[in-house]
Amino acid sequence: MTESKIALVGNPNVGKSTIFNKLTGLRQKAGNYPGVTVEKKTGSFTHGHIKYHLIDLPGAYGIHPSSLDEEAVYDVLADKSNSNHPELVVVVGDPFNLKRSILLYQQIRELGLPAIFTINMIDEAERAGLSINVDQLERTLSTKVVLTDARTGKGIHTLKEALQYKPNGYSPAFRIPEEYTDAVRQVKERVRQESDYIAWLYLSQKQNKHLDAATTAEIAAIRKAHDINYHRLQIQETLARHTALDSRFSGIVNDPTKKSEHFTERLDRLLVHPLWGYAIFFALLLLIFQAIYTWSGPFMDGIDNGFAWLASRAGEWLPAGPINGLITDGIIAGIGGIVIFIPQIAILFIFISLMEESGYMSRVVYLMDRWLKPFGLSGKSAVPLMSGAACAIPAVMSARTIENDKERLITILVTPFMTCSARLPIYIILIGLVIPEERVLGLDLQGLVLFGMYLLGIFAALGSAWILKHLMKTNYKSFLILEMPTYKYPVVRNVLTNVWDKTMGFVVGAGKIILAISVILWVLGSFGLDDRFTNAEEIVRMENPGITEEDFENEVQSQQLEHSFLGSIGRFIEPVVAPLGYDWKMGIGLISSFAAREVFVSTMATVYSLGSTDDDLTIRERMASEINPNTGKPAYNFASGISLLLFYAFAMQCMSTIAIVRKETNSWKWTFIQLAFMTGFAYIAALVAYQLLK
Repeated sequence: MTESKIALVGNPNVGKSTIFNKLTGLRQKAGNYPGVTVEKKTGSFTHGHIKYHLIDLPGAYGIHPSSLDEEAVYDVLADKSNSNHPELVVVVGDPFNLKRSILLYQQIRELGLPAIFTINMIDEAERAGLSINVDQLERTLSTKVVLTDARTGKGIHTLKEALQYKPNGYSPAFRIPEEYTDAVRQVKERVRQESDYIAWLYLSQKQNKHLDAATTAEIAAIRKAHDINYHRLQIQETLARHTALDSRFSGIVNDPTKKSEHFTERLDRLLVHPLWGYAIFFALLLLIFQAIYTWSGPFMDGIDNGFAWLASRAGEWLPAGPINGLITDGIIAGIGGIVIFIPQIAILFIFISLMEESGYMSRVVYLMDRWLKPFGLSGKSAVPLMSGAACAIPAVMSARTIENDKERLITILVTPFMTCSARLPIYIILIGLVIPEERVLGLDLQGLVLFGMYLLGIFAALGSAWILKHLMKTNYKSFLILEMPTYKYPVVRNVLTNVWDKTMGFVVGAGKIILAISVILWVLGSFGLDDRFTNAEEIVRMENPGITEEDFENEVQSQQLEHSFLGSIGRFIEPVVAPLGYDWKMGIGLISSFAAREVFVSTMATVYSLGSTDDDLTIRERMASEINPNTGKPAYNFASGISLLLFYAFAMQCMSTIAIVRKETNSWKWTFIQLAFMTGFAYIAALVAYQLLK
């Protein structure tokens, strides 16, 4: 069986990732907002007697990189020694913006790479009345043109057949301007390059990473000798190609929407309106947070009661001893502490997926652009900030689409303030404990508080960005270049697949950490060397001679927990957390949640299970009945609850995010500054809140 390496290349939002999914069978996220494909993806499939290795490169508007993701495209396509350098390129185009995709196709062909052209979302084009003269386009491009609709699978088999096509006879569409021919000739001689266009690219790129230092220096010397500004060359090429495209491709596309207003344009008059656009967006956010509480309630109660029943029955079925305690108080209680939040997380991702699939997410980016610029952020910063509502890790990585280094750094440093899905379990359990179940103006008060916590994260991110902007003294003005995709009916399968992947990824990813920490906490809480642990029964009998049997058992377990290894750790850190309104048990939760924020709830479930004799109580009931020994009040009262909410709203509290920030900034300095600032700010905010409210 022969093998072939294929690269998928295209502008953002043309459905490239969906084609990749259909060809390889791999389930990858397909979204409509810019920068969704930040890193290349690879997969393989067999068709006929050929095994194809498919590379999904990041979205790019041209071969001249203006961001890190476009640099990856240029490096793979221009460097023949690159391990991902393809034998054939599939250029994916959007029927509504065909010329822009053809420009990218031309640049790839003039690099010397064979390519075929795919026009995706053809069903959307047909519904809009748009028609394409495929035969004429094939003659003009000198290659095979395939029409597909990857969302439904239409044309995918034809595309697989076309991968064996061998395009040839391509005539360059771009001529080197006469004033640069001498410089291009010198580059060709110095680097032993036959292609005029590749020599032109060497002159017009900011950097050519695949060239050695000596060659790079020689090209820089030629630039200097001819007074060449690389950016000016890029602009000249783009303008020349667009001018040629206007004449060469007239008559290929018949678009009646140019004469009459398209449905997308009519809808955008409302959804991106300077007043109604924002009103609709914030109303949608309010709906999401109301739904998270009202729709998920019955499912949460069922899961909570189910795990309480399971722990109780397991305790009865298993023989008494350490294994019984490990399974009931460690594993079941710990896993139950995270599984209970599946309904809320699923609802959140359903709404996000619908916004992405429909094309509305790009409108959100557009609406937020004018508000982000005064804070030193790029309009493209809206993508990482919005993505941060799901998880800070991919959100930080998506900042690669930002061209300016300082704006990219500021975006990375403030994105973890956004309320991610890992904070959601903590917010839900704490709001349920300290905020009454009331309605205000017909709206659920707990849902309003949750909405407020998300707004608080936004304000913290923007405020921090404003501070960083002035500290870094960045005056660079950026402009948002954004494609507004046409509105589409969300594909139910895509939405459900995305929700399943995200929800299970959250549960399984967090579950590994939770299971390990739950077992460790159970071991630390079940053993100890202190005399009050080993001789707890005798000491309790001696100090409380008239105690009842029920109270005696509770007191023994409580004393053993307090003087276990876990209790010793908690009492050691208690002086630090006590001013915030927390007892030593809550302090243990703060430490354990450094691995992942959501671990706090499962940690509390495990800790309270260790000190409780009633296995039928649910997690929320155990936390609600807990008394802080320092104050004699409920551990989760209004003051301590607000303090905890603020701490988790601002604290970094996630090792994975710290690791990805270090990787993306390539700096321990900024990583430690971020960690110290967020943790210090969280501590001060929690301290002030508790001292004012207690």
